[in-house]
Amino acid sequence: MGREDTMKSILRPTATALLALLIFSALATDSLRAMPPPIPNPVLIFIGQEPYTVSGNNFIRYRYNVVNLVDYPNNMFAAAPALPPCGSNTNSSRSWVDIFDQRGKRLYGFCNFRNHDDLNQIWFAMPEGDLPPSWIYIEINDRETNTKYKSNLAETTL
Repeated sequence: MGREDTMKSILRPTATALLALLIFSALATDSLRAMPPPIPNPVLIFIGQEPYTVSGNNFIRYRYNVVNLVDYPNNMFAAAPALPPCGSNTNSSRSWVDIFDQRGKRLYGFCNFRNHDDLNQIWFAMPEGDLPPSWIYIEINDRETNTKYKSNLAETTL
């Protein structure tokens, strides 16, 4: 075996390995670029309260917005008839939003949001004269991916 054959036998596997590494790196970079950024937890703020009456009973509605609502893709709130219904609503959202007090007691929930803009329509109500919890938080439950996004604690007074 001559010197040229020895060089070919050394360079050929090295070149093949480098080419494979280059192809793998290109594919990995493309797949990383294709992945959407991770969805952050919701940032919840209290925007106010309002009185309202239902069937002669007076309530106070506590209203909230999610500051980073645009971080949630609208398809998270699309109708999901293949998932379990919300009561008799067989066309409820893929993601449900639940409101909890600071101890984890569920206060209210929404299962029919249609896009992320609905995250600015979050509220819970209490009978007028009842003391609300000091703090609340929400959880957005993506039922398709089985992922929950928990907000910060937000006050119930301005």
